[in-house]
Amino acid sequence: MVPFRNRSSNGERKPLFGRFREDVEGAGLEFCGTFLFLLIGLGGVQAAATAGGKAKLNIDVNNETGESVIHAPRSIEQVFYISTSMALSLLMTAWLFYRVTGGLFNPCVSTALLLVGKLSPVRYVLYCVAQITGAIAAAAVLMALTPTRIDVNTRIGRGINPAQAVFIEMFLTTLLILAVLMMAAEKNKATAFAPIGAGFTIFATHLFGVAFTGASMNPARSFGPAVLTGFEARHWVYWVGPLVGSLLGVAFYSILKHIRYWTLNPDQESSNPQKSPEGPQADTARHVDKGPRSSGSTKRNVGTDHDITPSQGHVTPDHA
Repeated sequence: MVPFRNRSSNGERKPLFGRFREDVEGAGLEFCGTFLFLLIGLGGVQAAATAGGKAKLNIDVNNETGESVIHAPRSIEQVFYISTSMALSLLMTAWLFYRVTGGLFNPCVSTALLLVGKLSPVRYVLYCVAQITGAIAAAAVLMALTPTRIDVNTRIGRGINPAQAVFIEMFLTTLLILAVLMMAAEKNKATAFAPIGAGFTIFATHLFGVAFTGASMNPARSFGPAVLTGFEARHWVYWVGPLVGSLLGVAFYSILKHIRYWTLNPDQESSNPQKSPEGPQADTARHVDKGPRSSGSTKRNVGTDHDITPSQGHVTPDHA
């Protein structure tokens, strides 16, 4: 991702729309990336709902419309399947797009990068629009491709109140934002593998959140399907929780930068063997080196270019 700089190399302030064409092109590609990510990811969620059967699903029937509504998967197999689907989809698409647009696919991630100075305000707005419209398009195509009503909406699980749902989404999103900032925004030797870290983060957070909130962490992911199937009264949870989590993640990242976290554990990324621990035998080895040399050690014959090894009983020339 190209970092946002408010000033040019000579110190002059850049105009707000100075890179508008690039911003529009980036937003168009961000739409494509978000579309692919959610098409594959939500496709896996739909497959879990379709193949699970009513015996394994937490299903209620809407008395007004008579439609079956899936709230949250009960079986551990569905939780694992959905987590794997969303994680692998993000890993694949983020790796394809991280050198193009950054592979954000999430307004909360865009918000975090705006706050740390990696996105310009214009690109931020365009990215958010692209991510939301990409989510709607992915849900629409998924609806057209599958024979049954799509059941990929994020819903609060039974026994969970809105406050609990907000905090769950907040903490899950905070972890995701920290993963993005520490592995992608912070440049290091592992930056090229940031999509893998983001994918594993999505997998871990889904294992926790799927049964309770649907593990959104992404307002676009919840908004897209809701546009086609209808909004629930508590849909606001999937905006408030992730956005607060984004702010919390940025705040923690700012603290790490303020205390210069890289000085707390220096040489962590060094590949120099000399930076490795000496080991428990280091003191013993130093003590032996300071002691008398053994009778079998190699001695130098003064005035010659030969080494005399007593155990061999003959002179070995230094050079052939």
